[in-house]
Amino acid sequence: MDAHDIFNLVIEIGERPNVITLNSLIDGYCLVGNMEKAIRVLDSMVAVGIEHDDVTFNTLIDGYLKSGRIEDGLSLFREMVHKKVKPTAATYDIILHGLFRAGRAVAAKKMFHEMIESGTTVSMSTYNIILAGLCGNNCTDEAIVLFQKLGAMNVKFDIVTVNTMINAMYKVRRREEAKDFFAAISASGLVPNASTYGIIIHNLLKEGSVEEAENMFSSMEKSGCAPSSRMLNDIIRVLLKKGEIVKAGNYMSKVDGKRISLEASTTSLLLSLFSGNGKFQEQINLLPAKYQFFDGVS
Repeated sequence: MDAHDIFNLVIEIGERPNVITLNSLIDGYCLVGNMEKAIRVLDSMVAVGIEHDDVTFNTLIDGYLKSGRIEDGLSLFREMVHKKVKPTAATYDIILHGLFRAGRAVAAKKMFHEMIESGTTVSMSTYNIILAGLCGNNCTDEAIVLFQKLGAMNVKFDIVTVNTMINAMYKVRRREEAKDFFAAISASGLVPNASTYGIIIHNLLKEGSVEEAENMFSSMEKSGCAPSSRMLNDIIRVLLKKGEIVKAGNYMSKVDGKRISLEASTTSLLLSLFSGNGKFQEQINLLPAKYQFFDGVS
């Protein structure tokens, strides 16, 4: 028996499940992408007279969007409105995130305006979805303009917003603005996190500012922010590609094999550069001793 069979059995023996139980059942089907059975639960709710709520619709809409069935999700949203179930901020967040993820920035912006016109309170969570979505869909300049408008409205940003915008500014080559924005973080009452430092270090390395990146890494460590495995691997790969073998080796020495380890892509790069006919084969002795086993491997 699957979950739906159990639901039918409960009905047959005269028990009446409540909306919370049925929403959980719908959520379960949505999590495994079985939208047909999730909708059958909705139909069953209607058949036995159980009122669905905004959570019911939010769960189903999210399920459709995550399954790539965008039109079905939008159609259900319209049905939700038609049935007088008022969309919440969470409803709009789900749709906005799904539309941006599907590359439908125009539709997302239209939905955002619809949200504002409906009188729904726009939280920082929604603004973060909009800003990140615009940046991820090649609308970075629009994101920066919106961000500036929000600043003029005295909207209180969080560190997620800051990280998104610093990355956006680097993306459109507004390097100095990104650096100034980072410098002003503490004045706004926020504290940079590992992601903040990671974004700046990655971009500094990308543009060839190795010394600045190293200084930023030192600042991060002094602030008590521990680098993630992903960040260290990113730094190591960039330095190796630039031929900064000694500096790459310094970061490799921070890899302990437990909390932080070399990713497959980093190991592959090491093999290509230091083994066989790799262009840095003769410099393998500049790596930490434990990584010199690449020597002679083909």
